[in-house]
Amino acid sequence: MHIAAIIAHLESIAPPSLQESYDNAGLLTGDAAWECTGVLCTLDTTEAVILEAVARKCNMVVAHHPIIFGGLKKINGKNYVEKAVIAAIKHDIAIYAIHTNLDHVLAGVNGKMADKLGLVKRSVLAPKASTLKKLYTFVPLAQAEQVRSALFTAGGGHIGQYSECSFGVEGEGTFKGGEGTNPFVGQPGTRHEEKEVKLEVIFPAWLQTALVKALIAVHPYEEVAYDVVELANTHPGMGSGLLGELPDLLEGKDLLALVKKEFGLTVIRHTPLLDKPVRKVALCGGAGSFLVSKALAAGADFFITADMKYHEFFDANDRMVIADIGHFESEQFTTALLITVLQEKFTTFAVLKSEVKTNPVRYFV
Repeated sequence: MHIAAIIAHLESIAPPSLQESYDNAGLLTGDAAWECTGVLCTLDTTEAVILEAVARKCNMVVAHHPIIFGGLKKINGKNYVEKAVIAAIKHDIAIYAIHTNLDHVLAGVNGKMADKLGLVKRSVLAPKASTLKKLYTFVPLAQAEQVRSALFTAGGGHIGQYSECSFGVEGEGTFKGGEGTNPFVGQPGTRHEEKEVKLEVIFPAWLQTALVKALIAVHPYEEVAYDVVELANTHPGMGSGLLGELPDLLEGKDLLALVKKEFGLTVIRHTPLLDKPVRKVALCGGAGSFLVSKALAAGADFFITADMKYHEFFDANDRMVIADIGHFESEQFTTALLITVLQEKFTTFAVLKSEVKTNPVRYFV
């Protein structure tokens, strides 16, 4: 199996187009055409992780955090980034990062956090813009069903929990083939009138190439007329953070105790507890201060995240509790998520969990 097949599967779950502009997800070292000998999953890529991959005969590391964010002007081993890159190149190890694109999938990083707390009625806290488009095309009545089915197969027509959604209206199209054309109906040089169906199908923006390719492959016309427009609508499963509900009301101190137990924590930084039970919980793995206002607007009683600065805690404004559990701690289950995603697809292939503890933070208690 080639590394490209593994990348294709990961990107079908968390498309690269979902990553933030500052991010650097994707294949960072190595060649997608290499035959893969095994995959080692980790939260961070360090030199120790690369050497572990070598020892365990894996030539691909799949990490959540990209080891390379900015440009490298020198690679001489003076910091942990350069050391990891040197080791990867020296030992022919492919490093693939799946970062904010996995953060933006409802069943991704935040979904694993929600699993640990048993949250129900989950939704994206801050839906990502420009994730949906609509395709319009015109097809003869007799071929409308084959075109519609091809678009559904390519991933179009999903609205929430509904699939195969489309709209069609009958009308009359006209065209005149020029010199050298071979029209499906009519004669070159003569204007032709044809009963057609105008089909409309909504689709995730990252599937545009696949949808257009499927359309052209089955459409009977020599020149296929279609329009693609960007929608202001947002995808219900794509965006930052997660909002959910506890199955049973909990007091604030009891929720903190649950978080501490499920996430294996020694300490939690939090704002003052409120004199009311907790039902709605907002989550954001990693640095989530940018979502405080969204959590408040959504009516969250608790917001669990990481990397909050001192003054940012004031933004809770005595309306909800902000709990900072630590960056690594909030994302620690992402490695298990990656393993599950890959093992479900590649059942006979070696997908291993790194045993290297990459968290650079320690606590004195």
